[in-house]
Amino acid sequence: MNIQTEAILQKGFLDIETDPQKDLFAEIEKLKKQKRAIVLAHYYQEPDIQDVADYIGDSLGLAQKAATTDAELIVFAGVHFMAETAKILNPDKKVVLPDLRAGCSLADSAPADLFKAFKQKHPDHLVISYINCTAEIKALSDIICTSGNAEKIIESVPKDQPIIFAPDKNLGAYLNKKTGREMVLWNGACMVHEIFSLEKITKLKIRHPKAKLLAHPECEEAILNVADFIGSTTQILKYSQQDDTKEYIVATETGILHQMQLNNPLKTFIPAPPNNSCACNDCPHMKLNTLEKLYLCMQYELPEIIMDEPLRLAAKKPIDRMLQISKAAGLIG
Repeated sequence: MNIQTEAILQKGFLDIETDPQKDLFAEIEKLKKQKRAIVLAHYYQEPDIQDVADYIGDSLGLAQKAATTDAELIVFAGVHFMAETAKILNPDKKVVLPDLRAGCSLADSAPADLFKAFKQKHPDHLVISYINCTAEIKALSDIICTSGNAEKIIESVPKDQPIIFAPDKNLGAYLNKKTGREMVLWNGACMVHEIFSLEKITKLKIRHPKAKLLAHPECEEAILNVADFIGSTTQILKYSQQDDTKEYIVATETGILHQMQLNNPLKTFIPAPPNNSCACNDCPHMKLNTLEKLYLCMQYELPEIIMDEPLRLAAKKPIDRMLQISKAAGLIG
């Protein structure tokens, strides 16, 4: 390992500067061809990264794309658990993440050792885990789900089979209400989706009486109760395209607004206000990735996601089960 590689692994790309005159969009396109690389980006990434990505999607779409790509290098513009999922599905391919510090507050809310002890207290329960979790939690699960397919996943399980749902308590409570189940919920949550202010949203709706509130099911129940539509990021995007309303208040991470505006240039999208003094709702982890870091990540093929094979195999089983159920339910073409 040379000095520069070691420095990147320890500190990321903080000490590496790129030529300010360099056209990063053009350079990234060159690197894609040279390295047979694909750039996968989540909807919550900054607009520049979305614009240069080969595929933009939510957790389900990204997992499906990662499972079928023939690229030799997978550049994952998202957070750590997403890049882990790509590696789980592609053991023989190199998977890199622009900033290794891009974690997830929801994934961090479920430490594997504590969850294992929690699971042991409910030995007869089947474990369904939201994909926003670490590889270690996936390995302790029976089936993985996303916000887009969770209801179908739960409905595939016999009604007399008790279930543990982890790690998002808000999504779990919403699904209990939707399916009539009484799943045991792990007490985890996403910092972005818990920050929305019902009071400020109510005042915003008074100023925009014709606007519809679109909310992600990771939001707290008080927000979901007043939402006009609840769905995953992809479902929210599709709804805004198919619905006739001209104004929307959007209760999820602000990155999705870029695609919503591109697909609906004549409509107005307003980020739902948080309960703090900030005017936006950005995930600090998602926004660690930048176009410059993406370029350097492709150039150096670092930082790379490395995973022990026993862990990878254990984590892959519930993901495979999710993809099988999703296909049978018509959620995968």
